[in-house]
Amino acid sequence: MSKADSDRGEHKLSRASVGRFSLYLRHLERLHREGTATVSSSLLGEALAITDAQVRKDLAYLGNLGQPGIGYPTQELIEALRHRLGTDRTWKAVVVGAGNLARALLRYRGFERQGFHFVALFDSSPEKVGQIVEGLEVLPTAKMAEAMPALGAELGVLAVPADAAQEVADELTAAGIRGILNFAPTVLRLPTGVSLVAVDLAVQLEQLAFLVHLTQETGDTR
Repeated sequence: MSKADSDRGEHKLSRASVGRFSLYLRHLERLHREGTATVSSSLLGEALAITDAQVRKDLAYLGNLGQPGIGYPTQELIEALRHRLGTDRTWKAVVVGAGNLARALLRYRGFERQGFHFVALFDSSPEKVGQIVEGLEVLPTAKMAEAMPALGAELGVLAVPADAAQEVADELTAAGIRGILNFAPTVLRLPTGVSLVAVDLAVQLEQLAFLVHLTQETGDTR
């Protein structure tokens, strides 16, 4: 694939395809642990409940990796996906808000396996500052700007109430954070060049309720 073709393919890469990249990666890592050396588009499609053609279209963004009748080398495909997703390196992240959600996130060891390393935890509550949560001392949010250069973090996770989220996001971006994962149920306004992914669990449950309701009404089990 030429550089021009690669650039055009990257430009057309959709958010949906990127989401499937993560799903491909999880499945491929499991297959690799089980000793599977090659994988077909039909096997990946069956695992993700999508068509073979969609799998091939998605993976074409990674270059010419597969061979007709043979499939994709599992390890090579894993490496290509991790490179495209940017997870073939370590990402340092900070968490703001030392509540139950933050504790659950810090407790999950899968983040470390995927290259995400939490380096600091901040909270504005004097009662929480100084506590040790999953090996991290809770630091005051007032010290974020001062602490960030030494931490070297590029990602921030917001686990704060909605009414505090924008102010905290502004402080994080001013301190050099380049991407924010927002769990607060509110829309954030971020500077150009700072990426945002929002996770609203209530919205996800609403979508699930809609699908179940639709199935009950129509009998459609897709």
